[in-house]
Amino acid sequence: MLLRRRRDVVCRQAVELVTDYLEGALSPRDRARLEAHLAVCPHCTEYLAQMRVTIAATGQVDVESLEPEAREELVGLYRRWAQG
Repeated sequence: MLLRRRRDVVCRQAVELVTDYLEGALSPRDRARLEAHLAVCPHCTEYLAQMRVTIAATGQVDVESLEPEAREELVGLYRRWAQG
């Protein structure tokens, strides 16, 4: 088993960095570390893709147009995501 180098990003850290990554708010060093992780982690790459889709979709959906069930499902998804 290989030991991870301390500077390597692990999945939990990658999830925490995604928002700043998408907003261009990461330092060049952190951006490079995250991109190195994404290059070898299909799960975090999929998470990033899902976040991009969510951001694109929420930019086009009027909250008032959502059915109550859809709103509850989105809130539930967010809460589960926030709890880790």
